[in-house]
Amino acid sequence: MAAHEGTCLNHGKIRAKGVNLYYGNFQCLRNITMEVPRCAITAIIGPSGCGKSSFLRLLNRMNDIIPGTRVEGVIQIDDMSIYDRSTNVVDLRKRVGMVFQKPNPFPVSVFDNVAFGPRQHGQNNRQRLEEIVEKSLRRAALWDEVKDKLEQSALALSGGQQQRLCIARVLAVEPEVILMDEPCSALDPIATLKIEDLMRTLSKDYTIIIVTHNMQQAARVSDMTAFFMMEDDRAGVLVEYGQTSQIFTNPRDKRTEGYITGRFG
Repeated sequence: MAAHEGTCLNHGKIRAKGVNLYYGNFQCLRNITMEVPRCAITAIIGPSGCGKSSFLRLLNRMNDIIPGTRVEGVIQIDDMSIYDRSTNVVDLRKRVGMVFQKPNPFPVSVFDNVAFGPRQHGQNNRQRLEEIVEKSLRRAALWDEVKDKLEQSALALSGGQQQRLCIARVLAVEPEVILMDEPCSALDPIATLKIEDLMRTLSKDYTIIIVTHNMQQAARVSDMTAFFMMEDDRAGVLVEYGQTSQIFTNPRDKRTEGYITGRFG
């Protein structure tokens, strides 16, 4: 684990305060308060159903599309309160990109996958698009593997390549935050290692939050770890949050220790 030197970890990029999430009458998350540092990797761990992915989707308002969703509390990115009525959700999702559990490239060429976001935001200059595509694929550690296949279907790539393509697609719109929802769960160990190495490289410039069920992965790649679990009414709560080294070697809460050592979950 290679936490960044200097003061990077001391500066918050995202702040959640007293966040409650409801789907209709069901409370999914209760009183979540945490500060996510910029230019670092924060892992969210915990048993299935405890609201990890729901919390992740709160950060770019993807839960908005679910009927009956209600959010209480405050979530800020820098000084912007993202649930204010004045917040432009399109602009928010440009700042906060998301990579999903299963690679989901569009059924078009490699080039068009990466160029999709910039085109949506009004960039139609071919030379500029070529520059963005190459830069994004290089940042996603994929350029050397696909530079001669840019006009081929993205669906012809391997699973690991498809996931890195999806990361390149996010990078193409120059986000500040990258959300990753179990990005390696569908990948083999070699492809997983490439994604983990890529995350470490990207965290020099981006704030990354990853949901993972893989304890070893959380310990390997993250700077900070948040442990969520369910209370008796199935609402997800934040049990413990701290530097990854502390969470995994000296957890303060017995429930954290029990989960990490495999006694439950």
